[in-house]
Amino acid sequence: MLRTIFFDLDDTILDFHQAEKQALAETLRSFQMEPTPAILDRYHVLNRQQWELLEEGKLTRSQVLIRRFDLLFSELGIACSSQEVCKVYERFLSQGHFFIPGARELLENISSRYDLYLASNGAASVQAGRLKSAGIEKYFKDIFISEKMGADKPSTAFFQACFAAIPGFDAADALMVGDSLTSDIRGARDAGLRSCWFNPHGATPRPNIKPDYTVRTLEELPALLQRL
Repeated sequence: MLRTIFFDLDDTILDFHQAEKQALAETLRSFQMEPTPAILDRYHVLNRQQWELLEEGKLTRSQVLIRRFDLLFSELGIACSSQEVCKVYERFLSQGHFFIPGARELLENISSRYDLYLASNGAASVQAGRLKSAGIEKYFKDIFISEKMGADKPSTAFFQACFAAIPGFDAADALMVGDSLTSDIRGARDAGLRSCWFNPHGATPRPNIKPDYTVRTLEELPALLQRL
């Protein structure tokens, strides 16, 4: 019987892509740069690539945070301090939130029936601000942020640290829900958890990373949970 559910935060509960665009646009304007759609889209690609390198153990968190801006400014031919830009960007990013459709309703619906935990790779200060803004901490028994756990998803060390913090935890009664095959689904698989892939855009699955379940909308999740 299902008892414990781990949720990813970004692009599973909160719309990170929308928040990213808004925060980056405000940041670039503060440094007298025009946030064109092409620049915003290119940053999104570069940022995702750096986080995937972190998931593969090829970059550290501090390297990711700076390198994404180094690469962007190098392509644009702009001389600017990536460290300073990163500080301003994270401040803007931590100040607001956008919900994935149905997310708040889902948490309200299932939080009394399951033990919910948040498992995120985001920066601790940024996620703290976004969670406070969204007002959803009350739905979770605990919040696990990789920066505080000493390891990043998808490493088994991250998940083992989460398990150790939950009294009486049993992986057989648990499920990981997230949008990232390389982070959430692969990490859950390697840690011995069942997984549910939130795939709203109908992305093509990877043959070497197979979720146990897939949903296209969060509204589908309660019915799936009842069957587990």
